[in-house]
Amino acid sequence: MSKKIAIYKATLDSEEINQLKSVLESKDDLSKVLEFEERICDYIGAKYAIATATSTAAIHLALSSMKLKRGDKILMSVNSFVNLPETVRHFDAEPIFVDINLENMNLDIEKFEETIIANKSKKLRAAIITFIGGLAPNLDKIYEIAKKHNILIIEDCRAALGSRYKGEKVGNLTADMTIFSTNPSPSRYAISRSGVLVTNNEELASRAKLLRNHAITTAYDSYGNLDYVYDVDDIGHKFDISELDAAYAIAQLKKTDSFIKRRQEIAKLYEDRLKNIKHITILPYNNEHIYTQYIIKIQRNRDAFARALKERGVSTALNYIPLHLLTYYKNKYSIKITAFPNALNNYQQILSLPIYAGLTNEEVNYVCDQVVQIASDWI
Repeated sequence: MSKKIAIYKATLDSEEINQLKSVLESKDDLSKVLEFEERICDYIGAKYAIATATSTAAIHLALSSMKLKRGDKILMSVNSFVNLPETVRHFDAEPIFVDINLENMNLDIEKFEETIIANKSKKLRAAIITFIGGLAPNLDKIYEIAKKHNILIIEDCRAALGSRYKGEKVGNLTADMTIFSTNPSPSRYAISRSGVLVTNNEELASRAKLLRNHAITTAYDSYGNLDYVYDVDDIGHKFDISELDAAYAIAQLKKTDSFIKRRQEIAKLYEDRLKNIKHITILPYNNEHIYTQYIIKIQRNRDAFARALKERGVSTALNYIPLHLLTYYKNKYSIKITAFPNALNNYQQILSLPIYAGLTNEEVNYVCDQVVQIASDWI
């Protein structure tokens, strides 16, 4: 009997309902936004957290906080989600793409430094480092290169909340700013898609908090209402998070470690079922990978393979389409398709399978059964 399995679903229970009810039925002036920020700081170990309406807003706020200007350059992996170069372009600044390594699909470290040297100028301001599927790249080397060339590092951990690097929580390492999301999937119909910027830099944190809500400097009353007279110090944004979103985020944050544990169990099950399957390549299991995406490679005709899975009720995704293949960036920068050979080769094969904490073993085995059956008949 055919099942229908989504690529991602939020995992919910009474905790979310209780948190939301606590806002709707509140008789005091306690802020869930402040509570969420405090809980993030405690969880990550960072000094400052600035909650935002979305993770894209958090990235925009990070760039505003570092005073990004027209013509400035920001490096990023060509294997990133579209919100990174999009946000950079909103400043009329320039995204500079870097190829990936084929081992884990994160940024290629050697090409990273080569690209820095090739673009070396005062206009080169920072690099945004994406964690593919929740796995950290070689951060020691990235931090070393960034310090050597005097550029800022912003970690794009939209899908990596709770990830560790050499046993330490990401977000409290050497990066200047780190961006997290409360929802690891870019679904249009997410229940909540809040973001948060964390940093140990007091100056960046202060500026981010100012700019988050129109750069208004006047205090609010205990109910969050604007004071009688107000002033602004800069050109700000409307990026603040609602109390309801913060309440939902608190409920999800409490379960982050259990979510990670369950996804790692699912990843291990996928590995056990799909290793040594004809036409299928899987990446070796990694204890520090938190598996917000489970990516396999199909050796030939990936799109037809994905269609066959869809016909059997299994949703899949591509994480990610290389940025230089997207129409806007292809036309804007006239980049050759072959400019990033590793990313291009990788893109032609990758396929993300469903993975989220609420996925049952029965459902995982159903996905595996379909992959194995399709692969056995694949030409």
